[in-house]
Amino acid sequence: MHRCGCVREVGVMELKGRVIKKGAAKGIALVSKTPVSFFGFVDPKTGIVTEKGHELFGQSIKGKILVFPYGKGSTVGSYSLYRMKKEGSAPIGIINSECEPIVAVGAIISDIPCVDKVDISKICSGDTVDILDGVVRVG
Repeated sequence: MHRCGCVREVGVMELKGRVIKKGAAKGIALVSKTPVSFFGFVDPKTGIVTEKGHELFGQSIKGKILVFPYGKGSTVGSYSLYRMKKEGSAPIGIINSECEPIVAVGAIISDIPCVDKVDISKICSGDTVDILDGVVRVG
């Protein structure tokens, strides 16, 4: 059993997904089992999650590979992600179970590599993750 409780083998694991925004990113994963809303619930200047009760409350998504099931909230979330990119507080990559239009548009206009159709239960916060054109390497 892995340190976060998921069952997987030790070493590098490769997960294949669907490319939403082509690109490459390598960094530390920050994982949420619950949806994320970028508009009104993430501080655009700091990248800190401000949604009370959210499992990532008080943590910064800045410079992380953000892993979450799907986005929620207002369509302004796409622009919020773009603003975060311009402020330097955005994640460097996004991995979803199912990327919906708000996150997809935000990732595309912000030039943030984004992949979905990935079993996010196999990724833990703190894992080193490498995204390259639809392939996610964890380990």
